[in-house]
Amino acid sequence: MASWQEFERQAPELAKVIRALMDTYQHKVLATLRKDGSPRVSGTEADFRHGELWLGSMRGAVKALDLRRDPRMALHVTSASPDPSDPSSWEGDAKLAGRAVEVTDEEVIASFELPGTGSHLFRVELTEVVWTRVEGDDLVIDSWREGVGVRRLRRK
Repeated sequence: MASWQEFERQAPELAKVIRALMDTYQHKVLATLRKDGSPRVSGTEADFRHGELWLGSMRGAVKALDLRRDPRMALHVTSASPDPSDPSSWEGDAKLAGRAVEVTDEEVIASFELPGTGSHLFRVELTEVVWTRVEGDDLVIDSWREGVGVRRLRRK
C-alpha cells in the first residue's frame, strides 16, 4: 500500500489532477463495508498533511466503526456537471481505493482540530487511483495501481 506521497512520486501528473479535484470539491463519498459485508456510503471530507491523505470522523460514527472493523474503503470525488453542449468541459471524477488505518495518538488527533471529543482519525493507504473524464468523443480513464503504475484506457 502507498502513502499519498508515494503515489505522487510514482504518478506525479495523475496525482496533481486528483489533488486539484479533491481540493476543489470539499465533499466526498466514502464507501465502507458493514458488519454483514454489504456496502455503506457516507459523506466525508479529506485532508492532506505530511505527505498523507487523512479522513476524520465524529466519535462513534458508523463509517468509523466500519473502518475499525474492516479498513477497506473507497473514496469518490465528483465534480460539477459539464456544459451539455461540450462534454469535454467536464473536469471528471476521481476514485481512490485502499485501506484506512486508524491513528490513535492523541497529539496527532488534536493537531487536526476535529469537532467534538473522541473523534476518529484515519490515514489512507492507497492501492488504486482513477481519473475518469471525457475528451472529444472518448471516455478517458487514467488509473494507477500499486505495483502496476499508470495506464490509460479510451472508450468510444
